[in-house]
Amino acid sequence: MRAVLTVWAKELIDTFRDRRTVLTSLLMGPLLGPLLLAGMLSMMVSQQVDRAERRLELPVAGAEHAPNLVAWLKRQGVDVKDAPADVDRAIRRQELDVVLVIAPAFADDWRANRPALVEVVHDASRAQQTGVTIARVKALIAQYGAEIGSMRLVARGVHPGVSSPIAVAERDLSTPEARSGMMLSFLPYILILGAFLGAMHVAMDSTAGERERQSLEPLLATPAARAAIMSGKLAAAASFALIALALTLAAIVVTFPLMPTDKIGMKIDLGLPAALRMFAVLVPIALFGAALLTLISAYAKSYKEAQSYTSLLLLLPMIPTMVLLVNPVKTEAWMLAVPFLGQNQMIMKLVRAETIGALEWGIALGAGLALAAIVWALAARLYRREQLAISA
Repeated sequence: MRAVLTVWAKELIDTFRDRRTVLTSLLMGPLLGPLLLAGMLSMMVSQQVDRAERRLELPVAGAEHAPNLVAWLKRQGVDVKDAPADVDRAIRRQELDVVLVIAPAFADDWRANRPALVEVVHDASRAQQTGVTIARVKALIAQYGAEIGSMRLVARGVHPGVSSPIAVAERDLSTPEARSGMMLSFLPYILILGAFLGAMHVAMDSTAGERERQSLEPLLATPAARAAIMSGKLAAAASFALIALALTLAAIVVTFPLMPTDKIGMKIDLGLPAALRMFAVLVPIALFGAALLTLISAYAKSYKEAQSYTSLLLLLPMIPTMVLLVNPVKTEAWMLAVPFLGQNQMIMKLVRAETIGALEWGIALGAGLALAAIVWALAARLYRREQLAISA
């Protein structure tokens, strides 16, 4: 145990002497990700609120065919404007978000009690930028049509309810915290990536780097067991991973409550209690990541080769996030035992303020720690190779 602590202290001291490494591992990675995510989400929320609350400007082509509709739109606070001659060109060139085109036969169809045609011209590929505006225009047209339809029925002595034989009531059971989960789908990847970046340099430099500097051979020649030496190096990498994870969560706790999500009916509850639970969820995966990086560094023949392997390794945490975005699934117990997927599901449960049972905690933490132990054993086996001390 003394050898493990000695190697652990040595690696920490050597790493903290490298200011650039500390800056990259403990500041740039852990802080930049949460700040970028918070900034993007704040911008998205602000844009949605601005489009939903600002005065609606609606270019209308053929307004002379439906003066009553145009007058009704103005009474609803819509700023009706003349549409350009080439509506399609204006939409494709992104000069306008939406244009209402009233068909020339609108008046004849209206008087004949036939459905009168209006077109909402827009570009569906720009739904993120124009979706709110288009939804407002469609809602206004639907409201106007419902009012006119009811008035026509009343004029004929028919109750308006006759046209609606079924009344649909909507009861939304989602909570503001649960709705925020849609916005924070990339949060698990940000957290896991921060832990991996914290451990990456320490793990590679303490094995592949020392091999190239020819300082690993004297260390392996000491009476200390090679498994103890590897464990000390792994402990140093895991320490940096946990520090980076803690800093990432601290940045989230500080920045995320500042986002105005309440304006769109969402609530991000990521205070200190939630952050501590997320830290507990990610401790096993941080240990697993440190062990895996140490294993790769022991297998690689050079520091450059280790870098090429770890760059691919950083893509693994993204896989569950991308899969769940395309194909959301209900959380099953077996998923919690799968690396990265289990942590993803647990973090999203915490974000959505859902209850997590003792069995789920046990599976997620137990499977992660068991996997870290397996990778530790593989790394210890590689450290017993005589070729480990030989520089490539």
